[in-house]
Amino acid sequence: MNNINGFKKLSTPCYVIDEEKLIHNLEILKGVEQRTGAKILLAQKAFSCYHTYPIIREYVSGTAASGLFEAKLGYEEMGGENHVFSAAYRESEIDEIISYCGHIIFNSFSQLDRYRDRVLKAGKKIGLRINPEFSTQEGHEIYDPCSPKSRLGITRKNFREDDLQGVTGLHFHTLCEQNSDDLKKTLDAIEEKFGDILPKMEWINFGGGHHITREDYDIQLLESCIMRMKEKYGLEVFLEPGEAFALNAGYLVTEVLDLTENDMPIAILDTSAACHMPDVLEMPYRPPLMNSGQAGEKKFTYRLGSQTCLAGDSIGEYSFDEPLKIGDRLIFCDMAIYSMVKNNTFNGMPLPSIYLKKSGGEIVLLRQFGYDDFKERL
Repeated sequence: MNNINGFKKLSTPCYVIDEEKLIHNLEILKGVEQRTGAKILLAQKAFSCYHTYPIIREYVSGTAASGLFEAKLGYEEMGGENHVFSAAYRESEIDEIISYCGHIIFNSFSQLDRYRDRVLKAGKKIGLRINPEFSTQEGHEIYDPCSPKSRLGITRKNFREDDLQGVTGLHFHTLCEQNSDDLKKTLDAIEEKFGDILPKMEWINFGGGHHITREDYDIQLLESCIMRMKEKYGLEVFLEPGEAFALNAGYLVTEVLDLTENDMPIAILDTSAACHMPDVLEMPYRPPLMNSGQAGEKKFTYRLGSQTCLAGDSIGEYSFDEPLKIGDRLIFCDMAIYSMVKNNTFNGMPLPSIYLKKSGGEIVLLRQFGYDDFKERL
């Protein structure tokens, strides 16, 4: 999309999901399924816009959930495979979760022992999340399940190979926005630590963090990793990427409300990093902005900030060919993932509307939010 003409009439702030780009990603994922026999599941924690599930279900095998609400959403709106993992399950929710999911993955043997009989009685499959204690990330401990402080996954030291009754699969999730070379290294570590357990299993779940639809992603190596587990151990392979589904398939449209100045020119927008794109502050990262450059790259540089009262609610510094004006529309890219699922109404900020830009160019309103959505949460 090279211009913003189609977005000029939309109420801001708003998210726009690009159906054509979503389908492009889905075709890549479907190709991996077809060539390897692996099953790819949408990790709903990254993207849960269920209005697009009728499209997604035509390409992949199902969904992955992190708890009751996601499990129910996947069951109701997607169908197909539905897997769930949680660091711990609530007694009051476990039976309903079991009713929605075919694979229940536990984070500890205490949880397994507590709920095993219920899962088996329901005829569902049991998995255990393992921690290979092999970190492939740098600088983002908050997103590293293999960090020394991680609570996710069972280490080999704490793995009870004598307590595997009913357990048919292993699950690991160690990656975050990474390529398949890190997956290969992780599988090496898993074979080193859990190689004696793998032949006893029926399936393995590679978790998420695989940036399969990124341009430089090595799909051939990913497929080699999948076939390695299938051929060497006879395992059915699942993957549950989230970002790969909607990577670069969405926008956040915002309007310039005011122009001020401190140490540099500042543009106040009707969107918020803290409220509408929290990963900008959590990762942190600088989201791509259409028709802009790095600070100083173009003639006019601005710090882009929000109308909230949080002093640090700044999106970053961007430069433009022309000076910004009040009323200008700005379009942030790659805003389908970890945006709608994480946004909030801090400071009374309204939630952005959600639109779908269809393949033919038509833009359709999927959801609009108002005062009641703010009030009823409180």
